[in-house]
Amino acid sequence: MKMKISIPGIIGAATLASAALLASMPATVRAASENAGRNQPSADQPFTMDSVATFEYPWAIAFLPDGRLLVTEKPGKLFITTQKGEKKEVAGIPKVYYSGQNGLLDVAVSPAFSRDHSIYLTFVEPGRGGGALALARAQLRESGGAASLANLAIIWRQNRFSSRGQPGGIIAFPPDGRHLFLTTGDRQQPRTAQDPDLAQGKVLRLNLDGSTPKDNPMAGQGGVKAQTWTTGHRNPYGLAFAPDGRLWLDEMGPRGGDELNLIQPGRNYGWPVVSNGDNYNGTPIPRHGTHPEFEAPVVYWTPVIAPAGLAFYEGAMFPAWRGSALIGGLVERGLVRIAFDGKGGAKEAERWVLGHRIRDVAVASDGAVWLIEDEEGGRLLRLTPR
Repeated sequence: MKMKISIPGIIGAATLASAALLASMPATVRAASENAGRNQPSADQPFTMDSVATFEYPWAIAFLPDGRLLVTEKPGKLFITTQKGEKKEVAGIPKVYYSGQNGLLDVAVSPAFSRDHSIYLTFVEPGRGGGALALARAQLRESGGAASLANLAIIWRQNRFSSRGQPGGIIAFPPDGRHLFLTTGDRQQPRTAQDPDLAQGKVLRLNLDGSTPKDNPMAGQGGVKAQTWTTGHRNPYGLAFAPDGRLWLDEMGPRGGDELNLIQPGRNYGWPVVSNGDNYNGTPIPRHGTHPEFEAPVVYWTPVIAPAGLAFYEGAMFPAWRGSALIGGLVERGLVRIAFDGKGGAKEAERWVLGHRIRDVAVASDGAVWLIEDEEGGRLLRLTPR
């Protein structure tokens, strides 16, 4: 059955505010999507891996300014970890709905941490019928060898509860640090991604306090519409700004069709109307080329890699990787490097099979690459040149 979708403000004329935002973005030249799904892993690994610490189903990692890492565990714990593997649990974590893909998710350090010591957390908040994605901000305090969260406040909540997975929950800050971008998955309810009144299947743009920026594409329409930056996403687990200021997102497709998308304000990325994969029951989904009104991925993967954490590399240890993005693979069980052409195009440059589900990627100030494994006893890994 063909779906008819009408989304005011997303498809159609942009507001003056979104037009100004689009005009300020780097020029983009779009080529046909590249299918990297059948690319073969690189035979040689140009790095060595050192296991630093282990965690119980870790989900996200983020660096503090002093070089220590924050590590979330999906069942509901947060740790401060040194680069030598010394762990300190942080008290004051809110209760989470831990089930399947749900639980404590991302952690991000405030752009103003040096002044306010704030961090952000996403988690699935328990409620009637399961849980709803929530975004919290709190101050990280340390005293007498102990660590805790103070003044924790939930600054944004999803407007529907569900017991299903695919929550999204990735946080990214733009280079100027003035706003916060947040991904929301479709919670395995595909049609929600095209419902402008539901905070599912979207990328949202918020102020640092969770309020709505006045220059969002649909800021004047209120509610979820006012917070929406882009729509039509399935299961977005990677979000990061490139050195040139462009925002990139990776998301999992159904049976095939994992995507790497260049995120531009006011655009619709098509899920579930189009995909480069098909439904799990085998029924086909129209391809992106049949609906040019939707944004097509720059790179897609069929067969899938199940992309997760996304980080851009600007370090000194791997000079050949500068300007590249690194993506963790859950099905691929490894690491993928993406190269960019500076015009909005990208391609898979290399991939390495590591034998474990790689959930998140982060780059330290010295240029070392850090990974976290998504499993019981998941290792925190440090990659340095071989």
